[in-house]
Amino acid sequence: MPSPLPLDAPSGAAGSQSVQRALSLLSLVGRGGSAGLGLAQLTAAAGLTRPTVRRLLVALGTARLVEQDAVTRRYHLGPEAYLLASFAAPRHGILSHAADSLKRLAAETGDTAFLSVQQDDHVLCLAHEEGSFPIRTHALKAGDRNPIGLGAGGLALLAAMPEAEAEALLQRIAALPLKPALQDLRADVARARSLGHAVNPGRVVQGSWGIGVALRWPDGHLAAALSVAAIEDRMGPDRQPALVALLHREAARVEARLARHFAPSD
Repeated sequence: MPSPLPLDAPSGAAGSQSVQRALSLLSLVGRGGSAGLGLAQLTAAAGLTRPTVRRLLVALGTARLVEQDAVTRRYHLGPEAYLLASFAAPRHGILSHAADSLKRLAAETGDTAFLSVQQDDHVLCLAHEEGSFPIRTHALKAGDRNPIGLGAGGLALLAAMPEAEAEALLQRIAALPLKPALQDLRADVARARSLGHAVNPGRVVQGSWGIGVALRWPDGHLAAALSVAAIEDRMGPDRQPALVALLHREAARVEARLARHFAPSD
């Protein structure tokens, strides 16, 4: 799943720049979720002028890709966006193939299970399922987007890449104003490769730990990551092997479903 185009991406033609801005604005509206986003929020997030954002929203609305709630005045994805997503779901709908596994992981561990996908140099949380344990970690929620090294799911994806690709990505991340959570990223990646799974020892939110494994499409390309997060007391070395086994079991189930789904028909 590609990341949104940068709103300030250079372009040789004004028309191309307008398309890039409109598509990025569409992505921002989509990540507003069921609550939607107001014009002021979209303007701030886009880094564009208010008239430009309004003009682009009118164009997206005309195409039925975006709609404005008559009461709240907030913007939401429109019916054409839903239709296009339904067409794409059979090929890219990893969530539909992994939903049962998320539920099993949450039920069997009592903790929170996540499904994450790569968006260029970032990782997007597609969904999470909460378990029954009363003390939960809320470091990540559906729709959150972070540099790919943050969190167990993103770390698992990074470690599962070809080393040259991962190294290039690490160098790009290094050019960002680094958060403390990314300072030990190379060591975390090396450890994940060695173990066959990623461990986030509370680097994003203190006391919130996570374990993640990568999923692959039938052609071998990275598809997503499954992860489980819990408070530190529930992620000790005595419990980690059981969590890793459950994650690998569910990863195998999802990959088997993908293989059946994409198997050539007779």
